[in-house]
Amino acid sequence: MDVLVGHNDWVHGVAYSPDGRKLASGSADETVVLWNPSTGEKLFELKGHADEVTSVAFSPDGKTFVSGSKDKTVKLWGVRTGKEITTFKGHTGEVNSVAFGPDGTTVASAGTQDQSVKLWSVSSGENIATLVGHKSYVNTVAFSPDGTKLASGSMDNTVKLWEVSTGTNLATFRATNHWVKALTFSPDGSNLASASLEGTILLWDLKQGD
Repeated sequence: MDVLVGHNDWVHGVAYSPDGRKLASGSADETVVLWNPSTGEKLFELKGHADEVTSVAFSPDGKTFVSGSKDKTVKLWGVRTGKEITTFKGHTGEVNSVAFGPDGTTVASAGTQDQSVKLWSVSSGENIATLVGHKSYVNTVAFSPDGTKLASGSMDNTVKLWEVSTGTNLATFRATNHWVKALTFSPDGSNLASASLEGTILLWDLKQGD
């Protein structure tokens, strides 16, 4: 087992690059670190957020990655340079989760106080859609493998399924009596798994709607 040491506080999120040659981590120390996981070398320590970094995610081509923070922003970083490319601004509270769409053109972020999911254009940095419907903090977001759908999980104990192109809420699933903390699609996109604080994992059949 290897141990990567470099942060000065809790590590909230980690993500491997698609080729497995880089690892990104986001911490309560307000930094993002880019690592060489093979050697344990710290390649870049990225400073720019003004509060805890909650989530990180790589683009499908591995050339960029995003970080979400309690400072209400999402930042796009260059892997080769370690430089900030864009800051996505629009949330009115903490950002809990970020995800790249599979085609690399869109980023999704989960908001707390504004109880919304925002979709961002990677090329322009603009907010292209705001998905509203949850009644409490949104904890997690995940794109379907084909990029046509987005799932969001919330402290309102529900999972919502959205159509990315229109922002339409396709379905709402009453998950548990506890907060939904994590989501993942099956590789073929036909099932969705949700994890909650009560210690359960629920599997949703998206073709059947339950």
